[in-house]
Amino acid sequence: MKYKDKKKVLVIGSLNVDMVTNVDHTPVAGETILGDKLDLIPGGKGANQACAAGRLGADVTMLGALGDDQYAMISKKSLIDSGIDVSYLIQKKHMGTGVALITVNKEGDNSIVVIPGANAQLSKEDIDRNIGLMERSDIVVFQMEIPVETVLYAARKAKELNKLVILDPAPAPREFPMELYCYVDVIKPNETELGILTKTENVLENLYEATELLKGYGVKHVIVTLGKKGVYVNSFNQGVEQIPSYEVQVVDTTAAGDSFTASLALMLAEGKGLMEAVRYANLVAAIVVTRKGAQSSIPRVDEVREYEGKLNVVRNI
Repeated sequence: MKYKDKKKVLVIGSLNVDMVTNVDHTPVAGETILGDKLDLIPGGKGANQACAAGRLGADVTMLGALGDDQYAMISKKSLIDSGIDVSYLIQKKHMGTGVALITVNKEGDNSIVVIPGANAQLSKEDIDRNIGLMERSDIVVFQMEIPVETVLYAARKAKELNKLVILDPAPAPREFPMELYCYVDVIKPNETELGILTKTENVLENLYEATELLKGYGVKHVIVTLGKKGVYVNSFNQGVEQIPSYEVQVVDTTAAGDSFTASLALMLAEGKGLMEAVRYANLVAAIVVTRKGAQSSIPRVDEVREYEGKLNVVRNI
């Protein structure tokens, strides 16, 4: 399928450079530990999603903000190499590009500190200046590493233009604007984010009730990624289903959620049904966690085909 046959995907969000080191364990308050070598890897939830969708074959444009420092080209080059239209990236003068400080422990779990930099300056005015781009797009993807008010404003504009809106609510803000739910077609929190958004304790024991809350707020489809426990889907027209995970050796979970969201957008852009899209996204995320880094871990479409059929599904969930 060529680009002209596909719907256009617009990712509005963050671009970072990830500074990653491996550690034996995640340090606690007051503890000093030694890390492995430091790797500089293009990241940022928005850029990760754009790269993943582009490498998997989507027609993708990225709208976001970079600084005027040495890290900007690292981010931009990775997008270009992934086939992304970067002509709408905005360079903010006298600002640093976003940076994420990431430690990955020996179990493959990460801890992240994000310094937003130019991402924090992506504004409503930037959205208005690029409204033609949104008009030419079909699916608009958001995350929460840019100002919440910008996400809300852009999502409202996207829905006014009758676009399909996908939101990855990460990092989940403690004060989430309730109005935003009204503009979201598909929301993809993980277990922790679902608990924050719905103020639900023991989320795994209350998945149905928590996802029903989000649907009650106006979201059509709620997709919750649960790591080794698979994916939980609560859709207004396709019901409830829990999809098992794949049995893989986890190296690094960075960008797994972003790749899941991107794969979902890709499949919906190709006209696939929601459940088929979720299963494909689940496969892509399983590949990502077997590799180190953010964009360095994202597979291309031929790699996904190669892995498909080789991975074992974990059934005991």
